[in-house]
Amino acid sequence: MPSAEQTRLNECNAGEGEWRRWGPFLSDRAWGTVREDYSADGDAWNYFPHDHARSRAYRWNEDGLGGFCDDKQHLCLSVALWNEKDPILKERMFGLSNPQGNHGEDVKEYYFFLDGTPTHSYMRMLYKYPQAAYPYDDLVKVNGERNQQQPEYELFDALEADFLANRYFDVTVEYAKASPEDILCRITAVNRGPDAAPLHILPHLWYRNRWSWDLGAERPAIRVAGPMAAYTNAETVGERWWYVRSGDSRPVDLFFTENETNFERLGEGPNPTPFVKDGVHERVVNGNAAAVNDRQGSKLAGHIRFEIPAGGTSTVEVRFRAEPHSAPFGDFDQILTQRRSETDEFYQAILPARIGPDERVVARQACAGLFWSKQYYHFDVFRWLKGDEPQPTPPPERWHGRNHRWKELHNAEVILMPDTWEYPWYASWDLAFHCIAMARLDPYYAKKQLLRMGYEWYQHANGQFPAYEWDFDDVNPPVTAFASWRVYQIEKEDTGHADLEFLKEIFQNEMLNFAFWINRKDSGGRDVFGGGFLGMDNIGCFDRDTPLPNGEQLEQSDGTSWMAQYCIAMMTIAAELAKHDPFYQNMALKYFEHFLYIAHAMTNMDGQGIDLWDQEDQFFYDVVLMADGTTHALKIHSMVGLVPLFAVLTAEPDRFAGLDLFVERAAWFLKHRPDLLRNVAPVAIPGANNSRLMAILTRERLTAILHRMLDPAGFLSDYGIRSLSRYHLDHPYELKAEGREFVVKYLPAESDSRLFGGNSNWRGPIWFPVNYMIVRALHEFYRHYGDDLKVEFPTGSGVLKNLDEVASEITARLTRIFLPDRSRNGRRAVWGENDYFQTDPNWRDHIPFHEYFNGDTGAGVGASHQTGWTALIVSMLFEYGGRQ
Repeated sequence: MPSAEQTRLNECNAGEGEWRRWGPFLSDRAWGTVREDYSADGDAWNYFPHDHARSRAYRWNEDGLGGFCDDKQHLCLSVALWNEKDPILKERMFGLSNPQGNHGEDVKEYYFFLDGTPTHSYMRMLYKYPQAAYPYDDLVKVNGERNQQQPEYELFDALEADFLANRYFDVTVEYAKASPEDILCRITAVNRGPDAAPLHILPHLWYRNRWSWDLGAERPAIRVAGPMAAYTNAETVGERWWYVRSGDSRPVDLFFTENETNFERLGEGPNPTPFVKDGVHERVVNGNAAAVNDRQGSKLAGHIRFEIPAGGTSTVEVRFRAEPHSAPFGDFDQILTQRRSETDEFYQAILPARIGPDERVVARQACAGLFWSKQYYHFDVFRWLKGDEPQPTPPPERWHGRNHRWKELHNAEVILMPDTWEYPWYASWDLAFHCIAMARLDPYYAKKQLLRMGYEWYQHANGQFPAYEWDFDDVNPPVTAFASWRVYQIEKEDTGHADLEFLKEIFQNEMLNFAFWINRKDSGGRDVFGGGFLGMDNIGCFDRDTPLPNGEQLEQSDGTSWMAQYCIAMMTIAAELAKHDPFYQNMALKYFEHFLYIAHAMTNMDGQGIDLWDQEDQFFYDVVLMADGTTHALKIHSMVGLVPLFAVLTAEPDRFAGLDLFVERAAWFLKHRPDLLRNVAPVAIPGANNSRLMAILTRERLTAILHRMLDPAGFLSDYGIRSLSRYHLDHPYELKAEGREFVVKYLPAESDSRLFGGNSNWRGPIWFPVNYMIVRALHEFYRHYGDDLKVEFPTGSGVLKNLDEVASEITARLTRIFLPDRSRNGRRAVWGENDYFQTDPNWRDHIPFHEYFNGDTGAGVGASHQTGWTALIVSMLFEYGGRQ
């Protein structure tokens, strides 16, 4: 019998309920985004800084603390706080902009996504709010004084004495749905400090400002509807009732204002209304009673002040529904308790039985982060360039600036985001990995997300998928076809449902994107591909997105290997579809041939390609093709040289059963082009279970690469596979060109340069997406070689393991980042050397899922809520968890 949550999902998927309509789709940050930037020079961070956020109405997206909204973000709920010491109301997370941070943008708050379900029937997050004045200026000043060689100055550093004395509030925000249109919210504040402390809690309700951008558009009103109650009615959401109460039964004040820009504060002229966006801040923090209306507005806040004793707890509850309720809090506790229990039931049913309790805690919090990372994303590029009729015309330079070639892009949907603060915008390759993790929880949703990239209002007319809003023209690794096949496989394995209609639609979209790559990224027509940075920002010795100065061409090992992997994914999908429609046999053959051409070209056979394989080093490198036709290999031991592992498929006999046309033509092709089989895996030689292997790597080259990858002095860390070999710690790679010297050295944590903004680092840390690809590749190779191929693990140990065992060992090391280490008093590697976070009972079991991890220690680095692709830990636990 399905769980209650699974039943809700089934209803949604059958079109019988709208449980997914309301959710945590409110971003943690909308300021400093490309969407809100109307400057001539594209300086998004400075055009709309944090200081403007409380006073300027957003054009495209709202933000808030612990927020909820509908899937078109018409109406929003969130929480604001004030400790009577901060200079401003705490309505949103604070962080540094990219120019302010010595390692780029970075949120400077502590919060955790602790629980959630796919339908958002229950969601829970925790925010740790300091009782001292929040050090806004200090964080900006000190980080601005530091260079890239120094660590970031964190909130803990600024308020260390206060945190060590536990002078903060644990503020838990819980949502539960009584029905799809009946939402409960409980805000619970616990004083962790030694003394009583004041706290103002302000649950908010407001409309996203849509009326300022359309002539004649209505500004909806929220009106008082009785003591501690409000009512609104708008065409977009219909009738709604909002109720609030305090846990100690004291009255809650209602403050109304308008979600309108405070032009006067920003020095942009008089205000058209006396009530503006920061009216509630002005009322609470500055005591200005005239700043709010007591009857109606497009923005509402309930307000109550608590004096919470040491160790004490205070609560505020909200109910928001489509129908009035005579006793809105009568069944509140019952519903909340029931939804919590159903959430436990959901995870009990869905998580693998073989994983232990510690792994289950990690998996559940990673799932919660994935669900909280669903964000409403709104961006109409043509209208953004043109401007809105009621507003001043934007500078004309924008028609030739950022994203001007993407006029057809018009997004207005909920999308899985990499990180709710640092990256509140989607990136196509991040999204692919999000969907793999989501497939174990809600495959229907994962499929819809992948299909969306092929909609005409996303995909460019030239076939390209949008990269990310800072530059839609950039290219991410083409992994969406691989992800689509994995999602299809996972759903089929878990439910028995083979969604061929999904594969058909994905295949059409991917054909266009594949054509874009063939036509735009193979500069010499040699089946050797570039692509630029390809998601691995600073992995090269120079900016791989920038053309070389004298007409040289950068031929990329990773770009070419990603394309080989793309061919395999497309061939696999076409072969699956061909079992039901013979038309796809010819398509499968075309991608089979493409793969062989690309794999062949990587080793310059007969002078037709570029030799990306270094015979002496037994490794793949990027190569610079000089104007005179000579080549120069960039001998950096990096993830670039491991990406060729990813292009692999083991095909059992039934994979092509019944595809007689494909088998016949493939045999003909191989007979007439045997040259293409040199230095690639021997596709015609059977392996375990009579399987066939398609791979760039021969057995000899696979063994050579694994020898290097599994060396602790090289790529193998105690916590996974590094993005750059530790060999470069003592042997930096140096390149001199055009009077400049470029150096690549092993950096296990933060970057030491501003290349690609300096907010990420591929020169040593551990990244989950590529580690996941490595684990999947090893699994595929094992399916062909079985126990016939064993390698040393670790290199030099003398211990031989088959490739499935190696995949399992790497997964165990990745999992170790988050698990408590019983040999070290339960310390988690992710928390690094901060003893307070490691040992305090109110911190140690809350797990941050960072963007990447220290290559030596496993400590979290970069964006701290990257679930996002670090939610791939869920996929790894499903596939390999509990096997050690």
